[in-house]
Amino acid sequence: MSALTLEVQNKQGESLGCSSGSRAVSLVYPEAYQEGDTISLHSDRTGIYLILQLDDAMAEEFVYLASSPLIYTIPFGEKHISYSPRSFDGDRHLLRARLATEGEIALYKNLARNAYDQHGEPGLFPHAAANVETRGESVFAARNAIDGNCCNTWHGPWPYESWGINRQDDAEITLYFGRTVEIDRMVLVTRADFPHDNYWVSVTFTFSDKSTLTQPLEKSVEPHEIPLPEKKRVEWIRLSNLIQSEDPSPFPALSQWEVYGVECPKD
Repeated sequence: MSALTLEVQNKQGESLGCSSGSRAVSLVYPEAYQEGDTISLHSDRTGIYLILQLDDAMAEEFVYLASSPLIYTIPFGEKHISYSPRSFDGDRHLLRARLATEGEIALYKNLARNAYDQHGEPGLFPHAAANVETRGESVFAARNAIDGNCCNTWHGPWPYESWGINRQDDAEITLYFGRTVEIDRMVLVTRADFPHDNYWVSVTFTFSDKSTLTQPLEKSVEPHEIPLPEKKRVEWIRLSNLIQSEDPSPFPALSQWEVYGVECPKD
């Protein structure tokens, strides 16, 4: 069996195009996508690092494949407006996946970024999940906080998608890495569509090692840099206890959450 296989399927599960490779695979799909189409990525190994590009209008992403197959549902309609309008459009598409090199794995980088994150049980990491998303709309989904897009001076469709809390006081979002990573700093890009938006004066991070960090924030368009007191080895981080300012707006939101560090050696 080849190491990697990319396949496009319709909503009946019928194969529309397929390609395989031992360490890298490319698939050219020469048709327009139809609602219900999916992209599947099969691997004969799991627990591997990949460089993944499921659409040529989107960036490559460094990801961790925890289970196979990965089934990615192509977004349509309301689900598509949190993506670039060029993504998944047209009648010719290039999809690519390859094993990451040792150098790419070892790099110090943003370990939170994954533009291909989706709702549901994750097989691909990093993965973001929240206990609330404003009105269930895609432009306020948890995945928007880790898609690599930091535009924060408006709210709504791409490129201003964000995680919205629907005015919920107990709102929280959790970032899962799918393996143990070593981190030393974070960046929060809070949405800054003032005066429409409010902002948080304080937030709390809870780490998988059961430690916590409460961080004051300011009203700002600029990213909030959050160095950690010491390096941490974690599998997940939760952001909660979101304390709003006394500004009149009820709409604070998160545009991007970045977490920097390195991979931990596997046993």
